[in-house]
Amino acid sequence: MTPKLNNLVDRLPIAISCGEPAGVGPEIAVAAWQAIGKDIPFLWIGDPTHLPDGTKWQAVTCAADAITATFFPVLQRDFGAPNIAGQPNPKHAQCVIDSIAEAVALVQSGDCAALCTAPIHKQALIDGAHFAYPGHTEYLAALAGSSSVVMMLASDMLRVVPATIHIPVVEITQKLTAATLTDTIMITHAALIRDFGILKPRLTVAGLNPHAGEGGKMGDEEIEMITPTLDALRAKGLQITGPLSADTMFHPAARATYDAAICMYHDQALIPIKTLDFSGGVNITLGLPFVRTSPDHGTAFEIAGTGTADATSMISAIRMADDMVRARTSPRT
Repeated sequence: MTPKLNNLVDRLPIAISCGEPAGVGPEIAVAAWQAIGKDIPFLWIGDPTHLPDGTKWQAVTCAADAITATFFPVLQRDFGAPNIAGQPNPKHAQCVIDSIAEAVALVQSGDCAALCTAPIHKQALIDGAHFAYPGHTEYLAALAGSSSVVMMLASDMLRVVPATIHIPVVEITQKLTAATLTDTIMITHAALIRDFGILKPRLTVAGLNPHAGEGGKMGDEEIEMITPTLDALRAKGLQITGPLSADTMFHPAARATYDAAICMYHDQALIPIKTLDFSGGVNITLGLPFVRTSPDHGTAFEIAGTGTADATSMISAIRMADDMVRARTSPRT
């Protein structure tokens, strides 16, 4: 189903999975509704007893009801076990997982326009429901039947994509192959066109080693694998620079020359964006058949329930999901 985007009444809501109830997810979802709920319709899937005290919420029975909701719209689910802020309860685990799966189903059915996920606590999911995935990204790929997905971190200042994600540093050279790098770049290139409306994406690629290997003096991955892979993609018409020394890629003048940076491993990508825009960064899963975004932070148990959580990243995630839906449904010129 193609979302209608003419006005608020005609638009499909964004599905928000509840995430870890003992974290800041419930309060930043409510804060996001208070900030932008009248501009971007969305619904929250979870147990309303987990919402901050005093929250004015409204039970909805279907996604369509969320569009005209007067108060925070909740697709109400009973998690059973009590919730204590800052103390994850493994008894909630299966319900948290089900919230994600239900949100995906709503998007796949065309009842919701996109998915925004609140932060989860993986250990609680493992302890309570034997969760078999490293994180959201891999679980969503399994639900969608997508063989290749890519994690992008994005803000108004920078977009970064790590070619390898949640693996130990000692395993990076084993996992970083020509096929992996090619898939990462091709998925990113396609997403910049489809989801961000950038018709001729400019990509830059970091080297793996210091100074991009410095001609083989500090490692030969750039010479043996990375450069030949980039050359092959350039021959297909992709606009790519690199491999470059990662320490020179993220100052303002450098960032102005590309639309996304491809990095070789997790911290090489995430440290720059979290330094530049810790509050506003958004986690996006590329390669799915639907739009998925998430705040670029964790559960923040230490401040959960105190009312001090910063909802900026959640608000940015919802806005970015809405922008991506618009880009997907806008005619190309």
